[in-house]
Parts: sequence; structure tokens; C-alpha cells
Amino acid sequence: MSRKKFKKSTWISLALFIYISAMAVYFLPRNTEISETEKYITLAVAYVIVFVLWIVLRKKEQLKEKRENDVFNNSQEKNN
Repeated sequence: MSRKKFKKSTWISLALFIYISAMAVYFLPRNTEISETEKYITLAVAYVIVFVLWIVLRKKEQLKEKRENDVFNNSQEKNN
């Protein structure tokens, strides 16, 4: 039985998404200081930021894997 391991980019983004959603459900209905439009724009911007963070972290992980593969392949070539 193998368990799929989530990458760091996935679980950080998912945790932030859940946190933002929970805070929105709890605080947005109670906030009477700003308009409905401002509430939804703020929430949308927060989701966009999490999405951009996910993309950046994924790219960073891909570059790290590429570097590790290059180092491994170069060490294999030197041994042969």
C-alpha cells in the first residue's frame, strides 16, 4: 500500500487556501465596515496570490529536480 506524498508546493498552497476560505466564511459576513464588492475583491485577490505562490513553488521544485538530475547524470558520466 503506497501513499502518495504531496509536494511542498501543493500542501502549502492547499493549507493557505483552506485558511483563507475559513477566515472568509467566519469574518466576511460579520464585517460591516466595507462594501460587499470590496469583500469579494479582497477574497479574489487572496486566492490569486495563493495561486501565484503555487506556480512559483512548483517552478522552484522543478528547477531543483532538474539540477539534481543534472548532478546525478554528470556524476554517472564521470564514473563511466
